[in-house]
Amino acid sequence: MPLTLPDPGRPARLAVAVAACAALCVVDRTAVAPLRAAPQTPGAASAGLEILDVRANVFVIVGAGANVGVQVGDDGVVVVDAGSAANAAAVVAAVKRITPKPIRYIIDTGPDADHVGGNEVLSKAGETFFPNTRIAGQQRDFMGPVAAILAFEGVLQRMSAASGSTPVYPTGGWPTETFHYARKYIYLNGEAIEVLHQPAAHTDSDVFVFFRRSDVVMAGDVLDTRQFPVIDVERGGSIQGEIAALNRLSELAIASVPIVSREAGTIVVPGHGRLYDQFDVIEYRDMVTIVRDRVRDLIAAGRSLDAVKAAAPAKGYAAATATRAGRGRRTGSSRPSTAAS
Repeated sequence: MPLTLPDPGRPARLAVAVAACAALCVVDRTAVAPLRAAPQTPGAASAGLEILDVRANVFVIVGAGANVGVQVGDDGVVVVDAGSAANAAAVVAAVKRITPKPIRYIIDTGPDADHVGGNEVLSKAGETFFPNTRIAGQQRDFMGPVAAILAFEGVLQRMSAASGSTPVYPTGGWPTETFHYARKYIYLNGEAIEVLHQPAAHTDSDVFVFFRRSDVVMAGDVLDTRQFPVIDVERGGSIQGEIAALNRLSELAIASVPIVSREAGTIVVPGHGRLYDQFDVIEYRDMVTIVRDRVRDLIAAGRSLDAVKAAAPAKGYAAATATRAGRGRRTGSSRPSTAAS
């Protein structure tokens, strides 16, 4: 049942309280084991990045800031999240080790710099489906072959926002295709790809990217397996929206039943950390919900923010978060250094 608070200021304070309490209990990021892969063959890593062969024609590049999804096929390459600007060249090199085909689309799951910082470099390394035509949003004299960048409209608004007299990001990294409704879809490489908006979760511009035939979901920063979720209130995030998004994710994912020993089912790729399945998502959702409820009860009892922090409503979950981050139920396998077709 949705939480109803009569004071209009309370939802924001609730989100801040949960975020603050989570921050008190979050494990040290440098101490958490990264997403794990089988030993790689020589040349299979680019500048410290790992390439996981997740399923069918879907790969994940690890270590680029955020987890970077790569779908390949006859139409070319679809990249989900470009990683940070500092790792962009290494991501391009990693994609080329997976396949010689050009990058056609980059899909951003949210507005954070570790997801969109590499947009411009990856876009310039790709090609449109129709070379020598101007893509919407680019300068009038633009005629070069670049990959399209798809995102929810809030991502474009934040990337194009001015910091002084200049935009936060260069125009070459801005989304060239945006949408403002619940579901955007494309069909590439023999697969339906759904881009599903999750309002007011980590931010107000989060999306899930669902590769339907491969049965892989890129969840972005709605799901961070290293820690409690970050609720960015200033950019439209909320604890209620975060829980709603996790509920949606648990509905999208299908568990490996009845043969649970196979560890099949939907693979969920978080913004950071190891791969999840439906059971992991439900466990994470339950953890966030319980912490939310504890904070709600403390607020209802008239406790101040400092008193809520002192009560440690996330008690019992900090160590569990570290365990979940490191146990690696799905490890994938490294991609050979020879390029795939």
